[in-house]
Amino acid sequence: MKRPRIVAGAVYVAVTVIVAGLAAWPIYSSPAYLLAVGVATVAGAGIAALALLRRWGGWVVAALVAGVFTLLAVPVAVPTRLGGPVEILRGLGEAFGGVVVGWKDLLTVDLPVGAYRNLLIPAFVVFLVGTTVCLLLAWREDRWAHGAVVVGLGMVSFGLFFGRTAVSAPLSLGPFSPHAPLETIVGVSALGAALLWLAWRARDERVAALHRATSASGVRMSRRPSRADRRRVALGAGMVAVALVVAVAVVPWAARGADRQVLRSAAGPEPDIAAAVSPLSDYRMLFTDDRADDVLFTVSGEALPARVRLATLDTYDGEIFRPGGGDGRFVRVPSTLEAGEGVAIDAEIEVGDLGGIWMPTAGRLAGAAFEGERAAALADSFYYSVEASAGVQTAGGGLAAGDRYRIEGVEPAVADLAAITPSAAAPDGADLAGVEAPDSLATWVEEHATGSDGVALEGLVRLLRERGYLSHALDAGETTPVWMASLPDYTFQPSASGHSLARIDTLFSRLLEREGDPRAQASGNFVAAVGDDEQFSVAVALVARELGFASRVVVGARLTTADPGLSACDAGVCRAQDLAAWAEVRGEDGLWVPVDATPQWAQSPSLDVTEQRDPENVTEVRPDSVEEVVPPEPVQEDSARDDDDDDAAAIDLAWLWATLRVVGIVLLVLAVVLGPFLAVIAAKASRRRGRRTVEDPVERIAGGWEEYVDAGVDAGLSAPRVLTRSELAAAYGTPSGGQLAETADRAVFAREDTSPDDAAEFWRIVDAERKRLVRERGFWRRIAAAVSLRSFVRLIAPRPSRPRSPRTGERGMRRPAGGRRTTS
Repeated sequence: MKRPRIVAGAVYVAVTVIVAGLAAWPIYSSPAYLLAVGVATVAGAGIAALALLRRWGGWVVAALVAGVFTLLAVPVAVPTRLGGPVEILRGLGEAFGGVVVGWKDLLTVDLPVGAYRNLLIPAFVVFLVGTTVCLLLAWREDRWAHGAVVVGLGMVSFGLFFGRTAVSAPLSLGPFSPHAPLETIVGVSALGAALLWLAWRARDERVAALHRATSASGVRMSRRPSRADRRRVALGAGMVAVALVVAVAVVPWAARGADRQVLRSAAGPEPDIAAAVSPLSDYRMLFTDDRADDVLFTVSGEALPARVRLATLDTYDGEIFRPGGGDGRFVRVPSTLEAGEGVAIDAEIEVGDLGGIWMPTAGRLAGAAFEGERAAALADSFYYSVEASAGVQTAGGGLAAGDRYRIEGVEPAVADLAAITPSAAAPDGADLAGVEAPDSLATWVEEHATGSDGVALEGLVRLLRERGYLSHALDAGETTPVWMASLPDYTFQPSASGHSLARIDTLFSRLLEREGDPRAQASGNFVAAVGDDEQFSVAVALVARELGFASRVVVGARLTTADPGLSACDAGVCRAQDLAAWAEVRGEDGLWVPVDATPQWAQSPSLDVTEQRDPENVTEVRPDSVEEVVPPEPVQEDSARDDDDDDAAAIDLAWLWATLRVVGIVLLVLAVVLGPFLAVIAAKASRRRGRRTVEDPVERIAGGWEEYVDAGVDAGLSAPRVLTRSELAAAYGTPSGGQLAETADRAVFAREDTSPDDAAEFWRIVDAERKRLVRERGFWRRIAAAVSLRSFVRLIAPRPSRPRSPRTGERGMRRPAGGRRTTS
């Protein structure tokens, strides 16, 4: 093999490895990653060099790669297992297991993963196998060498597809601020290196072919580039320039606000979360007699938090508050998280009869260590959302009695509710999916609010709790329920479950009705809203949204509380009836403030209204008549408000821009992907039109013959320069090829006998032959022929050092006697 090809292939692979390493850096961001990539690259290059020198086959190379992987995987990719022989054996098992499941694990662990467990194995495999295969392909002399580009782009795609869900931050370069600079550099560098290497190989193959032709014919070659060479270079440079402009400037700008969809976007516990019942919907079931005293979990330790969180509910569709719909994704915790500032938390939690996937956590988690027989499975199936400060456990369907773990983190300082202010931006807490608060709630807030800050919200929450009444059931039953026995001097009031907009509307409608009752004003008893944390936490969240605050709902338990009206776990033992739900409100500083919403039970509501005497009106006697009564429009039970004036509603065109933007991005991507192919098809059409419309009929026939030859070359046939037209037509074997060759020869030798009608008939036959050349080769071969560049890069015939006559320059003409046969 020639040394230049070895050097060029090695340079291309080296550049590709550097670009691929840069693309995957955000996944690991660790010196251990750099070591693994370096060792894998050197090992892969060594294997490829030995295979080239020894001429080893594929099976030998595969065995050598497997041996190198076995030898280097533990010390390089699983360094935590570098201990005794037992630890090394475990590390070797994790290394081979990582080859199979490490890819999935890499998608479910929060970035950067560093050297966590065996997650360096995917990168080690990519760069070891990728470098070996890419070099062996790049050093080949046949068409299989082009496969090195596919392998190289695959190595680069590892970092892009397994990387972050957000692009890199824009750079500030004076008046310009390019978006996604890292991804743009990676993409342009990878494609640019591939194009340059392919162009170099094409030129090297062409030069080698010309040298072979020179040796065979004895004719000296002209070293000056021809017009065809210049056209070819200009066409290629123009296509690359347009693709770079679109890829670097237009696409990042158009997609600057769009979500980046990678493999990580579709991985995680989202299916389990979507299938699980919202814990707020099951809240009322916790207070039944057969469930109220069940110990759900126990919390112990020296540094305990004030609250334990089960689930953060950040999506509301007007019927149910659900978790997992906000900006925070649930991902696996690599080892430790950055918890920030606050009071340290160090607690041990033992699960009882809790069940389900909702895992008790506290504060901002820094790490979780699992114990017991299921420790490994629990660690593998633990997902955490930093934004929601909540975790889920999907091992074996969720938590089981006896599961134990230790959590470490911090509890941020809780701001005073009265001191916070809403953010200037639109509230972005719970995703309400276009849900509007009930009219009764808006009216109640308007009547009682004294502003729109934290002081106003605190006053509204206090008033709502004072005028609400705690009830966990619709019927007290024949015996005193367990939850009622713990409330002294309690008078039962029934309340329905659910937290839909219809249920919240009923709650505030009763408040408004009671506040307008003269008897309530006389007695001072305005208690009218009956329910529990399920309804009141949602009510507080919606009230906060009315004032401009971002809000959400949390289900959990309090370990300590200074408010005697709030439930709390006894000595860390959290029973079913100790669970609570509260709202969280975010201020302008971005911190979430818990807002308790449990109503009081000391003052029972008086739901009677003042009886008023019906007015006495004189009855007017009228004759009997029948009038048609139009029934009112049906109203949905859960509808919170009626649109009385549809014409006053403004037309929402926000969807139009989003649709146009998506369509524009799709069109730009299609332009980048299909643009080069469309450019080739357009160039061929332009070339064919130029040949068909030339004025001289002889030149038109000569151009038609060139079109016939180009069609055969694009269809995969060869066009040796030493063959005459008749010989070439016989080699193509088309029905009318011989007629075309005979007509072209007659037109060249007898120019005066060629008419425009002859040229038109010639082109009609050429069009039929072009279609026949590709029709018999199947659909995909027709597509390949349409975008093939072979007709543009056909070898130019060797040029003699002395001038030739016009006839000897025509393709298919024989040289004078005594000379070598050639074509131009």
